Amino acid sequence: MSYQYYRPRWSKTVKNLIIINGILFLVGLIGGYRFYLFFGLVPKFVWKNLMLWQPITYMFLHGGFFHILFNMFALWMFGTEIEYLWGKKKFLKYYFITGVGAGILTVLTSPNSTIPTVGASGAIYGILLAYGLLFPDRPILLFFIIPIKAKHAVILFGIIEFFAALSHTSGGIAHFAHLGGLLVGFVYLKVDIRHYFLSLKEKLIERKTSQQRWKVSKLKEEVDRILEKISEDGIDSLTEEEKETLDQASDIFEDTPWLH
Repeated sequence: MSYQYYRPRWSKTVKNLIIINGILFLVGLIGGYRFYLFFGLVPKFVWKNLMLWQPITYMFLHGGFFHILFNMFALWMFGTEIEYLWGKKKFLKYYFITGVGAGILTVLTSPNSTIPTVGASGAIYGILLAYGLLFPDRPILLFFIIPIKAKHAVILFGIIEFFAALSHTSGGIAHFAHLGGLLVGFVYLKVDIRHYFLSLKEKLIERKTSQQRWKVSKLKEEVDRILEKISEDGIDSLTEEEKETLDQASDIFEDTPWLH
């Protein structure tokens, strides 16, 4: 599906996110390293101290002026048009899903790390992926110089981050967070999770129904045996257990006529 090229100057959610990130960047400068240890993403603290808010709060902190500058510029450049297309709620949901997902992947891949990870890069890479999928042939300027299609830019950045993560020469850059944003964004946009869970639910219901039918079938066999015993020896010949079986069968067949 192709979309008409239109990039509004601002969109409300993107603007608010940039303002919030800017304010918290200034707060972080005042709060210092302890502030980043508490609200940044420190995998060991998440595991050991159950600081479960960190995979969310780390998205709003940045390690330096150019870090926040490039992230917010990318958020404006790519996020504005996506919000215009999707609307506020869907865009904001996607932003948090990719950002938090990237944080969780970082925690899982480096559980003993005590170095705080900060930045909206996971969500930004998720937005970049969405842009490449929505507008695959849209030309963008790589490094503000080289014209490249959006889909090729996404592939290129993904390859760079993958090998950077494997090389362990990160230079302080959270490559797994970047990869996490790409991966979570791809799964969210391309894999129909709801269909999977609905299918699983249907299978469980079918299995439960099959088990109920099997139990009822066995119960009917037992009831037929008891009724035959009554016809031959009278109702007084029944044991207490057989009487309870008849009462149980009566309740089941009355409440669930479809099982007859």
